[in-house]
Amino acid sequence: MEPIYGMKPGTAYPPEVAADRKEPVEAVGKKEEAQEPAIKPVKDEYIPEGKQEPSGLYRMGKDQDGNPKVYFDDPKRKKSDDKEEETTGNTDQVDREIQKLKQEQEELERQLNMETDEKKIRELEQKLAQVENELAQKDNESYRRQHTVFS
Repeated sequence: MEPIYGMKPGTAYPPEVAADRKEPVEAVGKKEEAQEPAIKPVKDEYIPEGKQEPSGLYRMGKDQDGNPKVYFDDPKRKKSDDKEEETTGNTDQVDREIQKLKQEQEELERQLNMETDEKKIRELEQKLAQVENELAQKDNESYRRQHTVFS
């Protein structure tokens, strides 16, 4: 018996008959493949687009002084009405909170300097530490930016 690896690919004959044949048998589809022309690969092509109409979204820009400003593109607005909406940030509420905490801190320090009772001194020191901690959290730029009211 002849091993399988000795057989030619595409052979449909038993090994005894295949050994007697002088011409190797080719697979049916090989002739058709050789006659087909090579197909060029398809490539992506960049096609630039023109400027699109506003979609009603907010976008960042700069005002006349170079400061950052938020613009709103309203698709319902007519093109003849090209006035830009102006938004302003207001940090008055945050400033009032910080000012109130600073006054409370001064008052607690004043009471702490005048107090003689040890129990009350500990209570005042705890309140003072709490106020100082809250003041440290609120008296910075990131807190101001997060709590700014835009109108």
